[in-house]
Amino acid sequence: MSTLTSYPLTSLPPQLSASLKEETDRHLHNLIRANITSRYACSSPHLVDFQLAIADKDVKEDSTLSDFRRLVPLMDYEAYRPWLAKFMERPCKLSEVENLLAPGLPNYFGVSSSTSGSKPKHFARYSESNLHFSGEGGLFGPSLGLTAAVFSLSYRDILYVTTESGEVSKRIPFCIGSAGFLRTTYRWPVETDSTRMTYMTPGHAAPWATGLISHHRSFLLIHSLFALANPTLERIAMTIVTLFMDMMSYMREDWDMLLSSIRDGILPDIPHIDHVRDYLQVSMRADPQRAEELRNIGPPLSCPEWAPRVWPNLKTLICVCSGTFATALPMARSVIGPKVAVKSPGFACTECLLARPLSPKDTETFVVSAKDLVEYLDAVDNQAHGNIRQAWELQPGKLYQPVVTTRDGLWRYIIDDVLHVIGFEPSNGSPVFRYHGRKNLAIRFPYAAITEADLVKVVQAINGEDMLRVQEFTTVLDRRELPETVGIILETTGDAGMTGPNVNMARQKAFDALLSTNDNHQLAFDAGRLRMPTIRIVKPGTFADYRRWRGEKLNTGVGQIKVPVVMVDPNSIEWVTERVVTEL
Repeated sequence: MSTLTSYPLTSLPPQLSASLKEETDRHLHNLIRANITSRYACSSPHLVDFQLAIADKDVKEDSTLSDFRRLVPLMDYEAYRPWLAKFMERPCKLSEVENLLAPGLPNYFGVSSSTSGSKPKHFARYSESNLHFSGEGGLFGPSLGLTAAVFSLSYRDILYVTTESGEVSKRIPFCIGSAGFLRTTYRWPVETDSTRMTYMTPGHAAPWATGLISHHRSFLLIHSLFALANPTLERIAMTIVTLFMDMMSYMREDWDMLLSSIRDGILPDIPHIDHVRDYLQVSMRADPQRAEELRNIGPPLSCPEWAPRVWPNLKTLICVCSGTFATALPMARSVIGPKVAVKSPGFACTECLLARPLSPKDTETFVVSAKDLVEYLDAVDNQAHGNIRQAWELQPGKLYQPVVTTRDGLWRYIIDDVLHVIGFEPSNGSPVFRYHGRKNLAIRFPYAAITEADLVKVVQAINGEDMLRVQEFTTVLDRRELPETVGIILETTGDAGMTGPNVNMARQKAFDALLSTNDNHQLAFDAGRLRMPTIRIVKPGTFADYRRWRGEKLNTGVGQIKVPVVMVDPNSIEWVTERVVTEL
């Protein structure tokens, strides 16, 4: 990783702009050469004009790049769905799907988190898409120190690709993106899972088989057990910071059970682990001394800076804690103390791996580092082909949606995330950004849309020792009374009844913050079309249990389910509101 200055550049010098354009062109050249002969590229109706334009050209020529930018349209998931459907046919024949979207066969199908409440989407991910990501140097390895690597390796289904004779050619898992990424990176195909069941990955605190537990609570409890048993732990790594707090919560609730297991060297009697119990038991050993040490310290949150007492060598917590997840970071920091570094693994989505942290100490700022083609749409403009911007054309301070063409197919796909571009990386000119929110997640009134970023500001305004110590939150369109309004549903740190002396001002404070985001809100309030926001508090542990419930409902891996900033799924809203204990 290059040495970076403290701040990104606010404009691109001509030389840096030229080198950025040259690198981007090289990426596009590589993508076209790799995928131009795929069945999708040859047959997709979206690529007919492009194929005609380059029919007599060498794909190594620069003119094919301008043809791509001029003739390949923007695409959404509906353009992709008919091709993915070919993988869903049973039997799935090798002759029908080989080289379908990219050379060969996918390594896995990434399953989206369905945060907005829609059905999960599937994305075919090929091996090349992993190999070309220049993220922050590796998450695991003996040289990095003993790590509690709390990542799922489970899958929701397997696709069997068969030859004409009926022989299985390849087994392809459907799984969350982090599971597929790890399986591909470390060469852990599902065909050979049985050979790794008692395996201890070098540098990991827990046995490999722990990753195959798909139940949220059981997964985190078993990872807690192996982490607690080892006082030399140096790093904890997982997908998102809320998962870390779930782990601490479960650890606290079952503290005595975990200590008994460490003392006796016997795996606890918890559900949903029977398929790996015998393999995990092999790695257990009785350690009465360690159990007594832990008993004297007490469970998480029983004392300040709890984690360094349990693990004196703990140096780093690695997890996504930017954007909406930043709300949970202060609580996590109270557990790990001020000396343990918090690092982000980077910025990724199911469709692609996009960016690495700008600097190790900055969890909010990222620099685009994908070796795929990343283009941009002004988030304010219409999603039209003519509004696509290249990296060197971006204006710091503006909001953009990434448009990606990856190693997984020659398509120009719009990502729903909105990025706040703040400048350019000084050594190579790549765009530097902070996460702003999701395009499709908003509370929409007839007169204005309240974006994810706006709602975060509203909650931040009421989050404080004197009012409400917010651990997690979601929002809904509250129509219990008219006029409709923003409904804030939150979980506080500590007991649900713990509020500050100025809690009676919280609704007004939230309303003032809402007004600051758009002048139309005041006009609507004056006209009787908007009322004060509502604030409801759910019982402790609600959102951790939501992740369990939602994950089981979708049959998705642990670590991907997020609490949406705007909840629209009626079943999810009903589930959460049933757990409300207080309304301000």
